[in-house]
Amino acid sequence: MLDQLNCKEARVALLTHIRGPRDLDRLGPEQLEQLAGEIRTFLVDAVSRTGGHLGPNLGVVELTIALHRVFESPADKVLFDTGHQSYVHKLLTGRQDFSKLKSKGGLSGYPSRAESEHDIIENSHASTVLGWADGLAKANEVLDKDDHVVAVIGDGALTGGMAWEALNNIAAAKDRPLVIVVNDNERSYAPTIGGLANHLATLRTTDGYERFLARGKDLLERTPVVGRPLYGTLHGAKKGLKDFIAPQGMFEDLGLKYVGPIDGHDIEALESALLRAKRFGGPVIVHCITEKGRGYQPALQDEADRFHAVGKIHPDTGLPIASSGTDWTSVFGEEMVKLGTEREDIVAITAAMLQPVGLDKFAKAFPDRVYDVGIAEQHGAVSAAGLATGGVHPVFAVYATFLNRAFDQVLMDVALHRCGVTFVLDRAGITGTDGASHNGMWDMSILQCVPGLRIAAPRDADQVRAQLREAVEIEDAPTVVRFSKGAVGPAVAAVGRIGGMDVLRRAEEGVADVLLVSVGALAPMCLEIAGLLTKQGITTTVVDPRWVKPVDEALAPLAEQHRVVVTVEDNSRAGGVGSAVAQALRDAGVDVPLRDFGIPPRFLDHASRKEVMAEIGLTAPDIARQVTGLVAKLDGQLEDSPTDVARD
Repeated sequence: MLDQLNCKEARVALLTHIRGPRDLDRLGPEQLEQLAGEIRTFLVDAVSRTGGHLGPNLGVVELTIALHRVFESPADKVLFDTGHQSYVHKLLTGRQDFSKLKSKGGLSGYPSRAESEHDIIENSHASTVLGWADGLAKANEVLDKDDHVVAVIGDGALTGGMAWEALNNIAAAKDRPLVIVVNDNERSYAPTIGGLANHLATLRTTDGYERFLARGKDLLERTPVVGRPLYGTLHGAKKGLKDFIAPQGMFEDLGLKYVGPIDGHDIEALESALLRAKRFGGPVIVHCITEKGRGYQPALQDEADRFHAVGKIHPDTGLPIASSGTDWTSVFGEEMVKLGTEREDIVAITAAMLQPVGLDKFAKAFPDRVYDVGIAEQHGAVSAAGLATGGVHPVFAVYATFLNRAFDQVLMDVALHRCGVTFVLDRAGITGTDGASHNGMWDMSILQCVPGLRIAAPRDADQVRAQLREAVEIEDAPTVVRFSKGAVGPAVAAVGRIGGMDVLRRAEEGVADVLLVSVGALAPMCLEIAGLLTKQGITTTVVDPRWVKPVDEALAPLAEQHRVVVTVEDNSRAGGVGSAVAQALRDAGVDVPLRDFGIPPRFLDHASRKEVMAEIGLTAPDIARQVTGLVAKLDGQLEDSPTDVARD
């Protein structure tokens, strides 16, 4: 055992002595290369044990080393867009215990202010870092501070509209220092697409003017939207087309100094470029070419996403250690292929996440009917409205947390125009280990106010298939189908139907005690709650509304037959399904006590889904205990009422 520990220590001999960025200053070129190798060894070993974002971090090892040698963090603000590429940054700032990465009490999978003063922002949604950098640079200017601001953004995140809004503002101040590092690995989750990606590809591959001229016009004219005008502008400019092939062309036309392309795995070249940018005194783009998954053959051989995010894997082979069974995403993906076969008007949209949202099989079967819009959820929603208006039915699959970014487009473009668009929200509810930014806990709240929109919350795989089919049949309003992360459980059979609601458990005849309204994947928990209440002598009816917006008209009359209504949802209690049910009961004049159980309106720390739900009291025993107390309180009120006293 001691020999094994000594061997492991030897593999990361330099890394174990890095306690902060300034420890890098004493290392020579050969030691820096050794350190880069040790970091990759550490990452493969550590992340294979816990799961996490492996490929992106393997690609930014040298870049992160160079950043921390050139800039003085935390006085200089080093910001990472998305943040899943920050593992190397964590290692170099003294956080080398990855044993509980993304687990309760361990390191976050993203930058975290609670962990380190070197983590300035902890957002993990893409395309926002340039806005942050613009604000921080302006603050330095107002306060007359000479600190540097460095924003690291991937080529995939540059496909987001917010990034270009920020660039437009950054370029307006020629003498405001700001360094933008473009980490260009040709990928976000999957290969980056679109006009910008084509341009960056040109910068990577151009060897000379004659070679570029032969294919440049055709390339630009095929670039969506901006290609032909861009070619015309460049061809007629005083600098001429020859100057455009010098890589600074596009960015300097925006008013930004450009340095690159730089080999993102050459520490000396990176340091030289970053030092030039640091001294410039204005906004500078440093374009670095990196390789996602570098140094780990299983990742490099993974064409889908280069091990963007992995579960627990065998470090030598990259193969998963255990399968968790069929997941919700796969059920949706398989049903989409069946729908695509049956209906030629079904098309699919993804925001740079073809495989994570389960559309890879649909894309393989129907390559001409899938659209990857890049990290641009707002554009995806508006484009979906256009597709629907044009006569097809788009299915836009996106993580629930990312639909937040396109709310205005859902409201004003899709719903206002009564477009038949189906939004499929993956990772709805508590996702757990990815932390606050990835919990899909707001969708049923923010969408409640959208007129005409309908929300389906399937409880099992059968209902995913059924409700997806119901959703795509609706052509005069937007529909939403939302489901959880991870493995889908066994089917939960209905014992009857009332209105459009499935009855999962019937109480005895007559007035029952509790009407339990179960939302989506929480059906098994709700049945467990009903069982616990039965042991306390409390009769319970359990219903699954299936479509939680609008509230089923049959719910109010059913509630009137019960003493208490209880809603249980995997969504924020603020404005969620429970609130909608309460309003529906008030509107119907049904005066029955209601208790809503869900997620409290606060950001939740990373932990397993089970641990998070236990922490917030969203478990069967916790809910059953509170409902029992509520019924007991009602019983006590009845016993103490004047009518009861007179009757005695």
